[in-house]
Amino acid sequence: MSRIAETFSRLAAAKRKALIPYVTAGDPDKATTVPLMHAMVAAGADIIELGVPFSDPMADGPVIALAHERALKHHTSLRDVLAMVAEFRRTDAATPVVLMGYLNPVEVMGYERFVAAAAQAGVDGLLVVDLPPEEAGDLAVKARAAGIDMIYLLAPTTTDERIALVAREATGYLYYVSLKGVTGASTLDVGEVARKVETIRNIARLPIGVGFGIKDAETAAAIGRVSDGVVVGSALVGKIAQHAAEPARILEEIPGVLRQMRSAMDRT
Repeated sequence: MSRIAETFSRLAAAKRKALIPYVTAGDPDKATTVPLMHAMVAAGADIIELGVPFSDPMADGPVIALAHERALKHHTSLRDVLAMVAEFRRTDAATPVVLMGYLNPVEVMGYERFVAAAAQAGVDGLLVVDLPPEEAGDLAVKARAAGIDMIYLLAPTTTDERIALVAREATGYLYYVSLKGVTGASTLDVGEVARKVETIRNIARLPIGVGFGIKDAETAAAIGRVSDGVVVGSALVGKIAQHAAEPARILEEIPGVLRQMRSAMDRT
């Protein structure tokens, strides 16, 4: 059983939901990323989504796009991100780490070399935003052979037929994008999310994580009631932007947000 599957199984047995924070590796600087990963786990994170910086993050709104820019100013490369995961693994062998990003850096490294390096570093899953399952072919085969889950996105507009197709190809969990548009969009209709998640549950057997538009503890708790996992990104990355010149402050602020979310989710 993969670390991701084990995590969702353990949480389900305890009637708890996964808290899945996203941060961009190298933001605000390379040295802060690994301490921040550990701090997030201590604050209640169950799975970490670690963004791979890219120059054209097309699915991301301005908050996360600027995080990519900050990371790239420090020349944070895919190899750097893998090194960060390896460093994290030295003292945390349990928390799953999912790399979230875009295909170009992976293609530049080469699928075989990337998958081997990712597996050696301790990566548990890949979410390549611009790689749908129909085109994932070689990368998906190599990743699965190395024990790395392939995670795909579902949207409010995804048809039942396509949900079934994606569910056949995905492992780990399904990431339901709760809003039309880019990350950081403003309005979240929990009732609408609940209806779509129920539709997905009737088709797919994988856990369902919901992201986009989760800004505070109240929203996290509401989404936790209707899903298996809550993905929070822009709310954290916005805090990092506010304190980009104060890494020590970031290591206090981000865990503070997560503790509030974890507490609210566990009360539901």
